[in-house]
Order: sequence, then structure tokens, then C-alpha cells
Amino acid sequence: MALSSLGWATLLVSAVALPGVASAVLVRSLRTEERKLRLLKDQDNIDSYSPRAMADLREWIRNNPDDSFAPEARERYNECVRTLREVDEPYYDWSEEQIADLETVEE
Repeated sequence: MALSSLGWATLLVSAVALPGVASAVLVRSLRTEERKLRLLKDQDNIDSYSPRAMADLREWIRNNPDDSFAPEARERYNECVRTLREVDEPYYDWSEEQIADLETVEE
């Protein structure tokens, strides 16, 4: 059973595009990991959550205070708040105002 022209074209485009896209994603990923390692080496600490993730975590803590995971969630939230106040350059896109507005939660 022979492939049609469309089948050959699809096969050719896939053979060219997929490795190119995979290579681009790999290079981007390695660069972000390199930046993380540099920050970790320079500051001995790095923020672990993005602003959106911190907002989601705080909302989850507020909505689930009696959950079995709540103590660990509060601990991780507070640890990230302390880290953000200590580091000179956060990994995620935090503004100084956002960091100043963060408050720890009661453990």
C-alpha cells in the first residue's frame, strides 16, 4: 500500500518539524535551569512559587484549613514568603510591591 502525496508531505513535514520543535524546547528548558542554578549558587536560596501559584496556595489554605495537607501547605507558603524577602533576585516575576504585600499565614 503506497502513501498518497498528502501522506508523504505529512511524513516529510513531521520528520523536519518535530526534531526542530523538540530542540527549541530543550534549549529553552536548559537555559531556564541554568538561570535557576546561577541564582541558587549566588543566593543560596530560590523562590519556589510564582505569584499565581502563591495566590492559589493561599486560597487553598484559606478554603481548606482542616485538611491533612494544610500544615504542610502553610509551612511551604511561609517558607516561600521568607525566601522572597531574603533573596536579591527572585526566579519568578515578582515585583517589590507584590513581595511587600505578602503576609505569612498562621501555622
